[in-house]
Amino acid sequence: MSPAYVLLLAFGIGSIAGLRSLTAPAVVALAAKRGWLNLHGTSLSFMGSTMAVAVFTILAAIELVTDQLPSTPARTKAPGLIARILLGGLSGAAIALAGGQSAVIGACLGAAGGVAGAFAGYQVRTGLVRALNVPDFVIAVLEDLVAVAGALFFVTRF
Repeated sequence: MSPAYVLLLAFGIGSIAGLRSLTAPAVVALAAKRGWLNLHGTSLSFMGSTMAVAVFTILAAIELVTDQLPSTPARTKAPGLIARILLGGLSGAAIALAGGQSAVIGACLGAAGGVAGAFAGYQVRTGLVRALNVPDFVIAVLEDLVAVAGALFFVTRF
């Protein structure tokens, strides 16, 4: 697998974190646990632990529910954006390590993907709600499905 391809996957998983900050690390942890991503002997080997899978999956499920609440702040506001940068970076680093590339470069690309995914996702979601004249909830659920499917796509390319 070429280094450029691995780093593209790192950016891609980061963009998923931009949509749903905890979906990316939850799916990365699951992939590491199942052996789809080889993180054994790396600084991120903990991602393949049962505890990491459980914690990230529970937090991701909570995020999927709370995202539907009208009181949830926009993903482009500081707390949500910072989470997307950090968790995109973590997920990108894991993808890069699994592909034999630099964790630092993978983290940077994952973080950049988190920013790109956050802003692009926000624009697409609000645009679709307006264009289709449907409740935000409808598009939010579709976005949830895109995030989960996208994350699975990126971790199964190995």
